[in-house]
Amino acid sequence: MLVFDGPLVLVGAGKMGGALLSGWLKPRTGAGVEPQNVFLRDPNPPEEIALLAADNGLKLNFPIEEIAASAPRVVVLAVKPQIMEVVLPELRPLVRPGTFFLSIAAGISLQSLRNGLGKEAAIVRAMPNTPASIGLGITAAFGNEAVSAEDKLVCDALLGAVGEAVWLSHEAQMDAVTALSGSGPAYIFALAESMAAAGEALGLEPALAEQLARATVAGAGAMLAQVSEDAATLRKNVTSPGGTTAAALDVLLGPDGLVQLMRSAMSAAEARSRELAK
Repeated sequence: MLVFDGPLVLVGAGKMGGALLSGWLKPRTGAGVEPQNVFLRDPNPPEEIALLAADNGLKLNFPIEEIAASAPRVVVLAVKPQIMEVVLPELRPLVRPGTFFLSIAAGISLQSLRNGLGKEAAIVRAMPNTPASIGLGITAAFGNEAVSAEDKLVCDALLGAVGEAVWLSHEAQMDAVTALSGSGPAYIFALAESMAAAGEALGLEPALAEQLARATVAGAGAMLAQVSEDAATLRKNVTSPGGTTAAALDVLLGPDGLVQLMRSAMSAAEARSRELAK
């Protein structure tokens, strides 16, 4: 288990920042982060995060000069993208050899982050998704040239505490990642919602249709995660020729079906991600 050789700074404790913090502090399954080495900066942390900070002895809203004097190993940027321009100049005293910045702010490019922190800053840009809140997320990351191999190992430990972590070969791939895994949980929720509505239209009571759709989507997702076969093989395994599933898939996988619809939806998400990038 990784134990940091220097403090960790978390800037922003909203839903994703709070999920990361909770994952880091979990005994045995966390990233080996020692609570006394955590500085938390958030002027209005959620009540549960404030309690977590108090219970674990985290250093809450210490002056930036004191944090800089402690020579932090990593500074995690988990603030809303629209306030990043205000936050970054305040953090410049933390830029030093041996410290890197890990940003999970959607749409904020490495160049924009470097503009705010200074050209010498080592920065990793990452895109987690909301299942991180239950330890089942996946995060894609890309670092600038100042990020070392050791920095990446630290990132792997931090991000791995809330799910999987993968590294991209180009920062430009971040828009596609946003469209696939960043926005992806909403697609699954929409699928469950649509299945329940269709079940209700076929005569099921609303509560029963909701229960069946929720359990089916959750069970299929768990199965996909736990077996070695890919999604296409699992689909074929439950599709009998000429059966009910085959009849439904003839519609879903038809020329104007799910494949084309998903491509169109994700293309729209990717285009919007490019538009929002700073």
